[in-house]
Amino acid sequence: MSRRADAWTAGAVVAVALHFAPAAQAGGDPPDPMAGEALAAARCAECHAIGRTGESPVAVAPPFRTLQDLWPLANLAEALAEGIVTGHPQMPETRLEPGEIDAFLAYLETLSR
Repeated sequence: MSRRADAWTAGAVVAVALHFAPAAQAGGDPPDPMAGEALAAARCAECHAIGRTGESPVAVAPPFRTLQDLWPLANLAEALAEGIVTGHPQMPETRLEPGEIDAFLAYLETLSR
């Protein structure tokens, strides 16, 4: 392989790694829990209780404050990136971008404090 091809391959690997690295690890700003809360309000509150109190509007949709009791939050990152398709029967497929995942998980962590 030529040096030019080696350099291109190395550059591509770095670009992909930086794209998928959390912002805090890439030297950027830490995830914003308020952005995660806004995302939850816009995309999830129709079915889920998204705050520290209250019942979910759809009974089979777990309140977000209980998610860490059901699954390790770190395990949700991959599912959110690939697309959750089996949350509860009425749940639409949910897929988030890397920055959205970081913000959403940061928000969920605030619910356990």
